[in-house]
Amino acid sequence: MSENLSVEMDRYLEHLRFSLGRSDHTVTNYAVDLAQFCEFLLQQGLEDVEEITSSHVRAFLRDIMGFGYAKTSAARKLSAVRSWFAFLQRNGRVASNAAASVRSPKLPQRLPRALSREDAARLVEEGPRGEEFHRDRAVLELLYGCGLRVAELAALEWEDVQLEERWIRVRGKGDKERMVPMGRIARDALLELPLPPSGERCGPLFPGEEGGKLSVRTVHRIVTRAARIVGLAGVTPHVLRHSFATHMLEGGASLRVLQELLGHESLVTTQKYLRITAEQMRRSYSAAHPRGGGADEHV
Repeated sequence: MSENLSVEMDRYLEHLRFSLGRSDHTVTNYAVDLAQFCEFLLQQGLEDVEEITSSHVRAFLRDIMGFGYAKTSAARKLSAVRSWFAFLQRNGRVASNAAASVRSPKLPQRLPRALSREDAARLVEEGPRGEEFHRDRAVLELLYGCGLRVAELAALEWEDVQLEERWIRVRGKGDKERMVPMGRIARDALLELPLPPSGERCGPLFPGEEGGKLSVRTVHRIVTRAARIVGLAGVTPHVLRHSFATHMLEGGASLRVLQELLGHESLVTTQKYLRITAEQMRRSYSAAHPRGGGADEHV
């Protein structure tokens, strides 16, 4: 490795270790990624950090991905190069960050896990506690019972709710409206909410501070607090939305119906959002295969 590249890389690794207090494991990972980048640069005839451009960074990514590195590994290496160049720029070694404009490889979207029916029921029924019991119970019932996005729930007003008919008017992405049914349990939870000071059901369904609407951050806290109480980890409002969709699918709902309920513009989005569950697989196998044992037989 050229002296210039080696010296600048060592300075950055020392900065990580001593100034930022990064762990030995983290520093080692950065050292491996940056050493690989520097070796690539030397193969291109570059020996000074000032000569490196965004084209060189893009070529490096193409090279390692062509060699078989996964997109996640390439994205991690790009992050290391970006951080290094940000350090070089702050310290006047380079005029600009050559990696700043380079797009990271598009990573496959990971869907959140779905709760089991039993865990979802425990969360909604046993999670709410304290002074805001009724509010928290209603929030959880709508997130899981109607599959709402967290921002959609926070934006609800009483005029959006038809208690007798059990419908909710939801404003989704792009301010597009859709009608979503709610169950009797969710309706009963809404009926138990305290009335506004006016004594009439008007204004925000879930009031926040100073008369505004409940914040998205508060909704997240409601969910994580309830999950912690019942011993569940990693539960977010989106996990409840995914659980709603998964349990609807397991219960026999069509993708077209789910598309409408979830507010997806394209059925393709719904298909990507949902995956075949183990329960669906078991039922389909038992019902369809001649030696599957049948729906009521135990094998």
